[in-house]
Amino acid sequence: MTPRFVAYYRVSTVKQGINGLGMDAQRDGVSHYLSGRKGDLIAEFSEVESGKCNNRQEMEKAIALCRKVGATLLIAKLDRLARNAAFLLNLRDSGVDFIATDMPHADKFTVGIMALVAEKEREMISQRTKDGLAAAKRRGIKLGNPRPRHAVQLAVAANLKRAKHHSEEIVPVIHELQKAHVTTLRGIAHCLNVRGFKTPNGKSFFAQSVKNALRRGLSEEPVSE
Repeated sequence: MTPRFVAYYRVSTVKQGINGLGMDAQRDGVSHYLSGRKGDLIAEFSEVESGKCNNRQEMEKAIALCRKVGATLLIAKLDRLARNAAFLLNLRDSGVDFIATDMPHADKFTVGIMALVAEKEREMISQRTKDGLAAAKRRGIKLGNPRPRHAVQLAVAANLKRAKHHSEEIVPVIHELQKAHVTTLRGIAHCLNVRGFKTPNGKSFFAQSVKNALRRGLSEEPVSE
């Protein structure tokens, strides 16, 4: 039986997802690995998200498909995920065969060691933060924000700015979809989700979130529900 493979790609920013930076390089890495080897690439899954996020829906879909059809999971860039202990442990315990094209000799034992190192690093960073705060308190430095209302206002402004920036990046993608005759909000949301894009809050797109992005981006393109 011809071996089957499922590829998983990940980039950490919306801009990388739009421009193909990182994603194209990962696809090239998978293609290079498969060249000269017998096997079929039956599916590809991609995500655009922060490396701090442990909830990888596309990764879970890729693993589920591998289990269903007996395929091997191809991870294009394991080094992008090497500091995320939860991801590494999930990969190790997934029950599917996997190959990292940038670390082809990595196995479940190697990934387990990487997860322990990542977890230890996280604990050390947390402890250094606690020690630093304790030392500051001993020196008489007042911790916390003496102006909580002002802090809330700044946080709201920062969130609005982040959403505006996200819209400026995602609206060109929406326009490309509209040029390809995807004109409804639901249709655009579906295409964005399939391509791995997320809202500013890291959620899947719906019709309303597409409308919000267009409004923040001051788009004049008419769309229907």
